Amino acid sequence: MADSTSIEAKHENGHGEDVLQPRARKPTKIDFLKPQLSDEAIRNGLNEAASGVSSGRTTPIPADAPPSVQASSSARRQIRAQQKRRIFPTVEYIDRVSHFDPDSDYRDFHGFFVLFWIGLAIMVITAGLRTYKETGYLVKMRQWDLFTEKIWELGLSDGAMVGSTAVSLPLHKLYMNSRGPFRWSKLGMAIQSIYQAVWLAFWTSFPFVRDWSWTAQVFFTLHLLAIFMKMHSYAFYLGHLSETRHRLSELDKPDTASKAAAYRYPRPRTHLHEIDESPSQDELTQANNKEIRQLREDLALELASPLGHVSYPDNLTWPNFVDFIFCPTLCYEIEYPRTPRIRWLEVFYKTLAVFGCIFLMTVTTDEFILPVLDESATRLLESKSASDFGLILGETIGRLLFPFMITFLLVFLVIFEYVLGAFAELTRFADRQFYADWWNSCDWLEFSREWNKPVHHFFRRHVYSVSKSHMSRPVATVITFLISALAHELVMGCITRKFRGYGFIAMMLQMPIVMVQRSRFVKGRTLLNNVLFWCSMILGLAMMCALYVLV
Repeated sequence: MADSTSIEAKHENGHGEDVLQPRARKPTKIDFLKPQLSDEAIRNGLNEAASGVSSGRTTPIPADAPPSVQASSSARRQIRAQQKRRIFPTVEYIDRVSHFDPDSDYRDFHGFFVLFWIGLAIMVITAGLRTYKETGYLVKMRQWDLFTEKIWELGLSDGAMVGSTAVSLPLHKLYMNSRGPFRWSKLGMAIQSIYQAVWLAFWTSFPFVRDWSWTAQVFFTLHLLAIFMKMHSYAFYLGHLSETRHRLSELDKPDTASKAAAYRYPRPRTHLHEIDESPSQDELTQANNKEIRQLREDLALELASPLGHVSYPDNLTWPNFVDFIFCPTLCYEIEYPRTPRIRWLEVFYKTLAVFGCIFLMTVTTDEFILPVLDESATRLLESKSASDFGLILGETIGRLLFPFMITFLLVFLVIFEYVLGAFAELTRFADRQFYADWWNSCDWLEFSREWNKPVHHFFRRHVYSVSKSHMSRPVATVITFLISALAHELVMGCITRKFRGYGFIAMMLQMPIVMVQRSRFVKGRTLLNNVLFWCSMILGLAMMCALYVLV
């Protein structure tokens, strides 16, 4: 072996005595990088040691020191120079911290991800053996009928819902070509807003009218909200580009065109003594021409895509619209960065993972959630006092903590890692960062930014930024949370068919909680805030389920 340190017998000085020496090792790549000392350098080291000259690191060796002392000093110098490997292996001790230390830069915990799946496999196997012992079947699919109920109607309705958003393209061409009342800044925005409101009301109520199962209704509602945000982003961003194009065309006649800046920057305060003298007529003309030139360049840049390959209105095509519908993003852009090719094996793996996660969620629900809710519902009917009601509700929440934590993690993985990843692969969508390290969040505002980046980008672009241009920043934040809370309440209402407002209240309570967590008493305590975040997350999920189902 290359690193062998076995001993071989050698003949020294021509005598027959066997002297044991280490067998020469084959040099490794690391050895080639280490500084090597020749025999002459070693002899010079001995001479320097004997001369009494110190490097500043060790005590000088006197000239009359014994040979053994001189040899030890030379060996230490040689080790420090090349870290020579000894016959007996040494342990390298340096100043470093553990992987879980707060000061550690180590971030690769992929093994825990593997352990998570192994733990779920153990849970499924254990549950299957218990079910087989009780019923004779490995899996009891209490919800199988819910998955297959009216499945064809669900598929056709979902396709019709998505297809009805295509009206936005011909409507926008009407806004773009109109010079009269149907221009986007006049009636165009109102027409689009009315259509979106009617569209949302119709498709939200459709599952209730058709009496779908809660599984079908949840899928349809989540897809409905995603498609609604896509339609809004597509229409309103194209409306902005339409107005920009109109302004650019009007600059061909600068005397009657608007000179408002394409970008609005905050203006610093100007004192009276800093005001310049009135410019001459020539200076005004030059400044006006320069301003128009700059405005024309800004407007033309706004019409081009961020990648610079396509400009508005060349993107107003049906392939571009269909591509945006399938791309895993909620914010429309003229074009997106793409990967070179589709990796079909990756698509297969992610599709398989989607069905695997759904199976795991079904097993978790059948084994650990539904039996608890059924038992608690029966006990609540028999309860005779408020204290009994509170105890039963508290016990139910406690028993649902761990199952809902597992279900939440599976929902996160199936949506943001596998479904969006599969669509990103199919459309060659290059930006695959659909989430950040939300598990390290210290408050709910940070969590909302990092656990669902497509929705965060949509709210920041189409809700928060639009609101902030007309009102203060705190009010814009409240409006953003309000719309998000209404969406969450809609989803919870579709699951349980009960609009109680618990989800809405829980979402709005996040704002005062964030204010407390960012106060000077709590801010900066990363570990404490992360513990509080996870406790509120796990407790909130179980509490929402218990309240909506049992109360």
